Amino acid sequence: MKMTEENQEKSKVTVEDVQKLIKKKDEIEEQIKAYYDVLEDAGVGMEGPLVDVEGYPRADLDLYQIRTARHSISCLQNDHKALMLEIEAALHQLHAHERAKRERDQQEAHEEAMEQEETLPSAFARVDHVTAGSPASQAGLRVGDEIIQFGSVNPGNFQNLQNIASVVQHSEGKSLSVGVVRNGQRVQMSLVPQRWAGRGLLGCNIQPLHR
Repeated sequence: MKMTEENQEKSKVTVEDVQKLIKKKDEIEEQIKAYYDVLEDAGVGMEGPLVDVEGYPRADLDLYQIRTARHSISCLQNDHKALMLEIEAALHQLHAHERAKRERDQQEAHEEAMEQEETLPSAFARVDHVTAGSPASQAGLRVGDEIIQFGSVNPGNFQNLQNIASVVQHSEGKSLSVGVVRNGQRVQMSLVPQRWAGRGLLGCNIQPLHR
């Protein structure tokens, strides 16, 4: 199994591999063009006759150069055709690898999110309002945060909002550890209930979650 994975790693096509093939293709096309220029200058092309009307080699042509150019063009065109197939296969393999990697990354992210969601405690309340400049705002609470810990209150002992109110009243000026679930992630913060310009000691509104 390990050897198979190692062989697959070695056989993987990279972007650099494709770029090298394309560079090679461009070089072949340049060579073909150069040989065609030789034939065009001689005025014979790939099919023009190299003998005169009497069947003798034409004295006005460099026959060796023309034959060499024609032969080289034929060989290079075959190389070009084979290289185009190789590039097409490499691109297909490269895209397949990228697609597989993308799907694998998505699957791993999904599994990780599921694992984290399974290990998170159940929330017992949700924040539905936070006033700017309040103790809650300064601590980092946001609307939509689902509370899984508020000081000594947790999913196991929460009964109603009076539990949170009691903790707040007995913790004025003291730091409380607050844990919330935000976008599927656990977020911990320190909240200090205290007097401020607005009402209450927190400056936020919390609603119980009935599950």
